[in-house]
Amino acid sequence: MQSQAVYKSPGKAMRHRFLLLALPALWTSLLFAQELPNIDTFTQGMVRHEGLLTVHVDTLNGKLYLEVVPSEASLLLVPALPAGLGSNDVGLDRGLFGEERVVQFRRTGNQILLYAPNLTYRALTGDAPAQRAVEEAFAAAVLWRFPVVARQGNRFLVDATDFALHDAMDVVGRLRRTRQGTFRLDRDRSTILFEAVKAFPQNIVIDALLTFSSDQPGRFVRQVAAVPEHVTLRQRLMFVALPPPGYQPRLHDPRSGFFHLTFYDYTSPVGEPLARRWIVRHRLQKKDPHAPVSEPVKPIVYYVDPGAPEPIRQALIEGASWWAEAFEAAGFRNAFRVELLPDTADPLDVRYNVIQWVHRATRGWSYGRTIIDPRTGEIIKGHVTLGSLRIRQDYLIFEGLLAPYDSAHAQGYPPQADPMLQLALARIRQLAAHEVGHTLGLQHNFAASVNDRASVMDYPAPYVRVRADGSLDVSEAYDTGIGAWDKVAIRYGYSQFPPGTDETAALEAILEEATRQGLHFITDADARPPGGAHPLAHLWDNGTDAVEALHRELRVRQIALERFGLHNLRAGRPLATLEEVLVPIYLWHRYQTEATVKLIGGAFYTYALRSEAMPDAPIVRPVPGATQRAALNALLTIVQPATLRLPASLRTLIPPRPPGYPPHRELFARRTAPLFDPIAPAEAAARQVFDLLLQPERLSRLRYQVFVNPELPSLTEVLHQITRRVWQAAIPDDPYEAHLQRVVQTAWTAGLLERVQDHQTPIDVRVELEAHLQTLADWLAQHPGPDAATRAHRRYHRAWILRFLNRTFTPEAPTFPRLELPPGAPIGLLDPVLQPPRQLLRAMDWTGCALGLP
Repeated sequence: MQSQAVYKSPGKAMRHRFLLLALPALWTSLLFAQELPNIDTFTQGMVRHEGLLTVHVDTLNGKLYLEVVPSEASLLLVPALPAGLGSNDVGLDRGLFGEERVVQFRRTGNQILLYAPNLTYRALTGDAPAQRAVEEAFAAAVLWRFPVVARQGNRFLVDATDFALHDAMDVVGRLRRTRQGTFRLDRDRSTILFEAVKAFPQNIVIDALLTFSSDQPGRFVRQVAAVPEHVTLRQRLMFVALPPPGYQPRLHDPRSGFFHLTFYDYTSPVGEPLARRWIVRHRLQKKDPHAPVSEPVKPIVYYVDPGAPEPIRQALIEGASWWAEAFEAAGFRNAFRVELLPDTADPLDVRYNVIQWVHRATRGWSYGRTIIDPRTGEIIKGHVTLGSLRIRQDYLIFEGLLAPYDSAHAQGYPPQADPMLQLALARIRQLAAHEVGHTLGLQHNFAASVNDRASVMDYPAPYVRVRADGSLDVSEAYDTGIGAWDKVAIRYGYSQFPPGTDETAALEAILEEATRQGLHFITDADARPPGGAHPLAHLWDNGTDAVEALHRELRVRQIALERFGLHNLRAGRPLATLEEVLVPIYLWHRYQTEATVKLIGGAFYTYALRSEAMPDAPIVRPVPGATQRAALNALLTIVQPATLRLPASLRTLIPPRPPGYPPHRELFARRTAPLFDPIAPAEAAARQVFDLLLQPERLSRLRYQVFVNPELPSLTEVLHQITRRVWQAAIPDDPYEAHLQRVVQTAWTAGLLERVQDHQTPIDVRVELEAHLQTLADWLAQHPGPDAATRAHRRYHRAWILRFLNRTFTPEAPTFPRLELPPGAPIGLLDPVLQPPRQLLRAMDWTGCALGLP
């Protein structure tokens, strides 16, 4: 039977539903029909602030209004936190800036949209249709919808109250990502700070107190918040005028050491790359473009936060001022200076480049951040965040090295004669220069230390030498002034060439000069990963020879440990707090260990560009075999019981923590709580060495490098050499050292078992690891040991290996619970290698914690 369409009249319920759906549209049409009030009439009695935008404040009703002229004229929207949470782990610091965005006020009907164009995809050339094709291909964003409440000509008054009170800094998301609980923005406990609303010709400022509430706040929030369930932060929203025309972007070269802005130009000729890269830098122009050296039209001025106490404040000014020399080399006289921030100035004001002194509950990174024009890469504001606990950690390190509290100085030193303070201030000067360097546009250069500390953009380990009499010399712990690489980088980024100069050729000449000087540039992505391969790219190291430097650092460590005792602690302090001083001394070698291991399976390379003058030699050159074997021998020195042992006097010197001094993460892990564990530090140090050696990338390179040159160490050779030194060495007579040897053996076996079961490890490497474990099991069966303790130990480990070798397939679990090293680098930040370039720029600096430095 054929169906037939039958029309039925909608019932009563359906008619009501239609009516409800139509009400919003009806209401909108009525609003259009009504005449909007005049702005002057509507704002009568309100407080008026005139500037880049006119702001009206109705304090009686708690409302904030903006006058806008809809157009495609662009502004910069910048969110920030003038007052923070105080937790390094969460990262919501005082002075934290969010992502800046180019925005426009666009009108649609009776509302104004805050529109953010997509600047990642552009059309730098071409006619209007070509540009429209790119604009319409990629999504833009509407960040906010403002209701219009009044109008006067082409000016519209919009209600910005809700905008001022929204979570622009994504505090809720940050707290969730750091596992601090599910927070919500609590509007009942939030308010606009009307007295802090400001308007200037080039920017406006809107501050609000935002409260975020949670029934179950996380432990980091509980550590720092007055009431953890209700966290109140101060948020700032700024609209900023974009820089005027006249800035000339400069092409990025990966050899130059500059951060860069990347976008895609879809009008690039076929055959040319879509990606365009411009370096990030301040605008700096000569008064006399023809002069080799000229005064600037406008100098770059940085201001130091007066919240930094003396003598730290003066050290910050001195260190940051080092950059004036680099600008002189780039052809600018009096182009860079550092002053004290006036009391009337706001550190977050975009008109000021600021070095800000920031307090946290725990030590953490310092940062060099920038606000840029996303269209061009021009730096609008440089903002340095210096963690105030850094100098205290530096001071503690030198307490451990110098054991300074003899009978004459048991109560400490006067400031001018305090050796630890003077050394810590020397580090602060270097740190100020380093972080300012980031805000001038410079990346890290982790290969500079091999050129006699050629850049403040490296991480400087304290350079400590051993005198002929066996004492420690710290007279050159930190360098002063910027280095040769810093001058090269600033010349590349800021030199202004005479009219008519071929800029591309001039910039290439600067980089070629650096090459002739033997200067190197290698940055984060090649230096930070634990499986890194570049033999020169290290954090917190000194000298041209990583193996020699490791031996030197082990010697410094040995001397410091041998004399470690009561003279390392100021009188009147609990003896238990000696452990805080001990940690960076016992682990003094940790960063040079990371440097040395890169020689094994490592290779030399540069960020080379294709040119006609390319050398015939290989671009990627493996580290010579003799150097790789020397590095392995040096690393295996670390895991010898004689190296890992603590002096007998020290093992019984540190008592349990007294009331008021609870354990914390800066201490060694332990299995003997509440007593100090003399074994755990050795286990953690040994695991660091083995974890670095067993990085899957390193094992793969060892596996493959013999295909290129059979004279290089193979994976089989390296595994057998380690096992021979770890398992087949003579058993020490001293029971403590014999036990440390067994701890090291367990750590090596656990590392092998973990790596072979890790599915991230390539199959061919896992094959070799499994074969090596079988060889080790056979050796353990053939060498049961001369005493009961050794026999039990070897029997256990053989059975452990055989359980794995004879396994049936099951989901694999961790093979051995480990004791982690106390933190070296600050805690809680993402791997910088995983962050995109702009995020990396914003998150700088990773100047964390060499030898415990924050």
